[in-house]
Amino acid sequence: MRLASTASAPGAGAGGGTGTLKHHGGPWTSASGTADDLRTSTETSRALLGPGHEGIAAGAAGLGSVAALKGVLTSWEDRLRAVRDECDRLGGALLAVAKEMGETEIAVDKSFGPVGAAGEKAGTRR
Repeated sequence: MRLASTASAPGAGAGGGTGTLKHHGGPWTSASGTADDLRTSTETSRALLGPGHEGIAAGAAGLGSVAALKGVLTSWEDRLRAVRDECDRLGGALLAVAKEMGETEIAVDKSFGPVGAAGEKAGTRR
């Protein structure tokens, strides 16, 4: 992304802009989708941890490792919940940015619609 106020690329003209600032169908929407996908897969994995440990306490009664294994299970469940919640927050925030940037891009694009090739408003050519 380049701003119009930055140094121009060779042959880009006096304004310095290169026309590369685009947001629609782009990174913000994609990142939001990725965060949502990660949230879903994290929750699926977390939900499978408990059933995967069922019966261990009864089958290994009296062993000290059962208590340690329960502590590890609880720790992983807590971590996966935190990841799930952060992905949920990020997904919404990224989607809001995508919406805002897309709406801004559409408004800017429409504002240039009536401008002719010579920089004159349509219908005002001399």
